[in-house]
Amino acid sequence: MADFAMKIAGCVARIHSIFESTPAFFSRYLTDLPAHFEITVTQADVDFERQAHLQEALEEGFRPRNFPDTFLERASIQRKFAEALFDNDTLLLHGSTVAVDGKAYLFTAKSGTGKSTHTRLWCQRFGERAVMVNDDKPFLKFTGDQVLACGSPWSGKHGLDTNICVPLQGICILERGTENRIRPISPAEAMPMLLHQSQKPLNSALLTKYQLLVEELAQRTALWHMECNKDISAAETAYNAMKIRPEC
Repeated sequence: MADFAMKIAGCVARIHSIFESTPAFFSRYLTDLPAHFEITVTQADVDFERQAHLQEALEEGFRPRNFPDTFLERASIQRKFAEALFDNDTLLLHGSTVAVDGKAYLFTAKSGTGKSTHTRLWCQRFGERAVMVNDDKPFLKFTGDQVLACGSPWSGKHGLDTNICVPLQGICILERGTENRIRPISPAEAMPMLLHQSQKPLNSALLTKYQLLVEELAQRTALWHMECNKDISAAETAYNAMKIRPEC
């Protein structure tokens, strides 16, 4: 067993984990601040995540993987943390997020499309101006008239994340293409992908709050659709469009 506290998107959770190795995974997010809520992981939670990952692989058409219990515990903490943050107007969205000059650009798509490949092109193109916020599961926090993209330790196989929160400049739905083309889209066009890529709560009492947050995200954020290739010019094309909020 291990007890520790971590801070993500401005909220602190006290974690009661099964495995002594778990705190090391969250090392960049550990804190001594008082907790806003507590999370306890049990073996039943781990077993639930094993079945959930199996079901997800089958639905997405991927080969099922045999994840170790330590990985599944971290997945359970992610799920519980994300559900707790609904009451703090914060949503987890599956996507790769890079910040340039202090503004965040989030790219989402179906698995295997090339989200991480695209944001790596941004890092190559913009060098020290670019910071990876999170390569897989950023948190989006609604505050005042802004949406903030916040890093989290659940950052995909490459572990690319930074413990920061920066204003979200836009969200782009990616699609593979031979040429680079980007266009603004409406909230109605973006909603199906935003719902698919955001983490839906298991607790039915939170469903209304979840749906309202996704709808608010679509209304308050500049939205784009892009067909892109793997040339570094894709980063230039996306940035030149997304750095200016569209009229759509």
